[in-house]
Amino acid sequence: MFVYLLLLTVIVTVEAQRVQGQQTSDSCLCKINSSIWTFPVFRFEEVTRQVQICEDNLSEFEEKMRNTNAELPIMEATLQNISACLKAFGYLHTNGLYSALHLRQLNQELEEIHQTVNETHMQNPNNETHNLLTELNKAKNDVQKMYRDDFFNLETMKKRLRDLNNRAQNCKTMPNDFRSTCHQRTMTRISPPVVTKLNSISDSYISGAWGRDALLSSIERYWEHCLVSDHKHGNTIRMYNSLEDFMANNYYTEEEIASSYSDENAVQGSGTILYDNTVFYQCYDTAEICSFNITTQETKRVQLVGAGIDNKFPFCYYSCRDWTDIDLEADQNAVWVIYATEENRGNIVVSRLDPLSLNITHTWKTHLFKRSVTSTFMVCGVLYATRFVNTYQEEVFYAFDTATGQEINTLSLPFEKVSAGIANLNYNPVDGKLYLYNDAYLLAYDTFF
Repeated sequence: MFVYLLLLTVIVTVEAQRVQGQQTSDSCLCKINSSIWTFPVFRFEEVTRQVQICEDNLSEFEEKMRNTNAELPIMEATLQNISACLKAFGYLHTNGLYSALHLRQLNQELEEIHQTVNETHMQNPNNETHNLLTELNKAKNDVQKMYRDDFFNLETMKKRLRDLNNRAQNCKTMPNDFRSTCHQRTMTRISPPVVTKLNSISDSYISGAWGRDALLSSIERYWEHCLVSDHKHGNTIRMYNSLEDFMANNYYTEEEIASSYSDENAVQGSGTILYDNTVFYQCYDTAEICSFNITTQETKRVQLVGAGIDNKFPFCYYSCRDWTDIDLEADQNAVWVIYATEENRGNIVVSRLDPLSLNITHTWKTHLFKRSVTSTFMVCGVLYATRFVNTYQEEVFYAFDTATGQEINTLSLPFEKVSAGIANLNYNPVDGKLYLYNDAYLLAYDTFF
């Protein structure tokens, strides 16, 4: 390569020259200027310099390639670590926090709310249903604008839909006495414990529930349910005909809810309640609600769409209580189920159940993150939530009124306990007491409004 460049330089440098000569005898004599063949040292040096620059650049490039090849495995490992970290939040993408939220799904939800309100308005037209229909139509127009403009303000729209849905639920037909029996809708105080005892089976059974039949017209009937299979499953409930029998562990009956702990109708979790001699609970290993009628021995089931189970959204303030994803409650008018869904970002969802047909009649979505709560209970259609204060004290700090959609975050209703962990807390409208399963201890409190 170097020789070729050198010859090329000489060839292009030398110019042809005509030389005149003089003939003498048989010879021709001429004078030639040999300086034209002088070796072009300066041009050779320039070419050599450029070649050296090329070689230096090539060496530098090769060094960068070697460094890059060495860094690639590190970069690949880093990328895999980032992907692994993000995987846990994949459901946020599929449910629309970062992507287009599937506008079709958003529009479908709007249509369902619109249909509900429209049916209610046709049956009982009033200003609230009229105003709600107007707002729903405006929301539908905004969604159509999203389609046209490819503009997604999704979080704002989802919050707006949640509020519209709660108002739509309030427009549905409620029992006539929904308000009349609960003229004062916010609890003001909780007494010290008026009942304190260990459960009647074993102090090692730290998870379960207890209370009194919550139907207003029911006879005096107390019940106790302990989770005896890894604090997760159970298949029996112990029944007492009086508080005296309960306190003395006398004259009880052991009712079999399912044939075994692993039966499809067995109890999972501590969110159990007794209403009208019927046990309501989470069915074994599913997002379904079971009702077991002790009199008829009949079991019914209903799907709880979207509910997180298997410790996805347990009560988790201070320390997580396993198998508390679904909490059943009862008050003056209904059986309620408290749970959380991915669609509602892990926030609490409240559904009202018809205790006879076991159909979900109403559903409200709150802004309260379920994992920030120790336990919940219902009074007069108002959801109350508690949080851990210390080993011996709990506090009601939040309320959500299903009749108005109002959320209250300023409550401070402390009450005593004897241990740190809470497995179940339920209100009984018959005697106005709260019933707490506090690790292996059973406590009851009076409430004031």
